[in-house]
Amino acid sequence: MTPLTKGISLLKSPWWNSFKTLLDLVEHDLLIACPFLKQSKAREIISELERRGVQRSARVAILTDLKPESALSGALDLEAFTHMGRRLARFELTHLPSLHAKVYVADTAMAIVTSGNLTERGVSGNLEYGVSFTDPETVSEIRADFEGYGALGARVSVDDVATLAGEVSELKSLYQKAERSMAGRARRAFAEKLESTRIQLLRHRAKGKTTHAIFSDTIRFLLCKGPLRTSELHPLVQLLQPDLCDDSVDRVIDGVHFGKKWKHYVRNAQQHLKRHGEIRFDGWRWHLVTHT
Repeated sequence: MTPLTKGISLLKSPWWNSFKTLLDLVEHDLLIACPFLKQSKAREIISELERRGVQRSARVAILTDLKPESALSGALDLEAFTHMGRRLARFELTHLPSLHAKVYVADTAMAIVTSGNLTERGVSGNLEYGVSFTDPETVSEIRADFEGYGALGARVSVDDVATLAGEVSELKSLYQKAERSMAGRARRAFAEKLESTRIQLLRHRAKGKTTHAIFSDTIRFLLCKGPLRTSELHPLVQLLQPDLCDDSVDRVIDGVHFGKKWKHYVRNAQQHLKRHGEIRFDGWRWHLVTHT
């Protein structure tokens, strides 16, 4: 690490030692946000927490994108999450489809914001770059931002991610068969299994929250950063909730609507929040109403 100013340092490849420094500071809470995590790095994280004796007391919260394609490509090991969930007493996993950031936070002691995922190449092989922060006020703000992102996702249990890992394993087998044979049956079997796995993941998104509640939370989250016109709000909602706002499909899973009618449901959420005095429209832009 290269000190930049008080509490801020530049992070250059390889940066695993800096991450280990962050793990050494975990007393109560470790937050990990990254799209790709490999089993080897999960084991090292567990080992460090166990060495320090905080594996049962510290909350370990992971935000990631559990899309099957990442697991199929080998970029993401779903088994890493089941392993962590069974070794860490206060493990939380959140599926956040639009996540691309790589952010790691230990309590309010240290935060790392980087381009690197928790993979061998991400921490040691690729040319990555980032910044670390040790100022408690800045670290707290970063943590609050990503706790806010996490509220937009869906909590996934260890058992559910183990089931998803089994689905992906079957997908890999079908994919290999489809690659070896151009027979229509193999390709169809792969496509059908991929679709069913995607739907299983959508079911996790549908647990515990209605379409209305998800869009309401997303609107509040966006407007807390400043007022927006409807033409600005809608594409940002779609960026944050890509699976709910997929213009190519139209399906309902466990009462949650995914697909083409998403703008209709966003408008309903806007009007509901307006009626309840949570947001207001000035004729041009939507504002979050702050109550003092």
